[in-house]
Amino acid sequence: MKIAFVGKGGSGKTTLSSLFIRHLAANEAHVVAVDADINQHLGAALGLDENEAAALPAMGAHLPLIKDYLRGTNPRISSAETMIKTTPPGEGSRLLRVREDNPVYDACARTVRLDDGEIRLMATGPFTETDLGVACYHSKVGAVELCLNHLVDGQDEYVVVDMTAGSDSFASGMFTRFDMTFLVAEPTRKGVSVYRQYKDYARDFGVALKVVGNKVQGEDDLDFLRSEVGDDLLVGIGQSDWVRTMEKGRPAPFELLEADNRMALQALQNAAEDSYELRDWERYTRQMVHFHLKNAESWGNEKTGADLAAQVDPAFVLHEHLSEPSAAQPA
Repeated sequence: MKIAFVGKGGSGKTTLSSLFIRHLAANEAHVVAVDADINQHLGAALGLDENEAAALPAMGAHLPLIKDYLRGTNPRISSAETMIKTTPPGEGSRLLRVREDNPVYDACARTVRLDDGEIRLMATGPFTETDLGVACYHSKVGAVELCLNHLVDGQDEYVVVDMTAGSDSFASGMFTRFDMTFLVAEPTRKGVSVYRQYKDYARDFGVALKVVGNKVQGEDDLDFLRSEVGDDLLVGIGQSDWVRTMEKGRPAPFELLEADNRMALQALQNAAEDSYELRDWERYTRQMVHFHLKNAESWGNEKTGADLAAQVDPAFVLHEHLSEPSAAQPA
């Protein structure tokens, strides 16, 4: 399952995504975590020290390798240079799987050991001063989108993405790449403003969206969130002494996280599992192609000097049955 955590800056989405990742690992799920936030704090939230977090390889720096690997022998893609972030897979493309080893993971992922298991962690890389004036952050997130477009995943397999705050994911359709989007909102007017923006964008694309109330101090806060987001409110999470200790660099064992917060994390996992039952791979592929054609027309064709509409394989549907290594792709 592909899960996104979104929300305004300071809402606590990175903290909650790290808690969810720890919860999944404790439940023996297979997890690939991706830090796609401009501030790159997920590694620290998962217990890496400053040097370890800084040493994570940047996916954006390995984009040529990612493109070359995913292209495979797809005859519709003339070169890796003509691939853009929305390029869809087709016959001959290489696909990614959560539980495999491949050159993309070798270059971009690192194993992080948690109290109750281990996960793979990937990071887009920070937005640096050298990027100012020549790049925007969603160009770095493009490496994540390209990987999601080529990813097949099954039950008990999770890709959890801590998204950047704001609306960058709407620029290319990345918000449609997830089985479930958890929007983290504080019980304030400003806290729920991002919800309305996401809801408006997601409505026409069948995007599953649930609100996780954070920093909830009582029933009054929950009542406020219910009045603002209605049935989209999944659960509220209160202040956590465990999180405060972790943020001070003295983490306690994860099993000591407060019982009510553990129950809230289980509610998130239950919602994610429910979304798995509603998967529609044909719609997923159709949306992928839709946004690729939009990006090709608006800027991709001009940038690459190629007709990127020709990259679309009309007979190809991404599907879980392609998760076997022998299925429709080169070794």
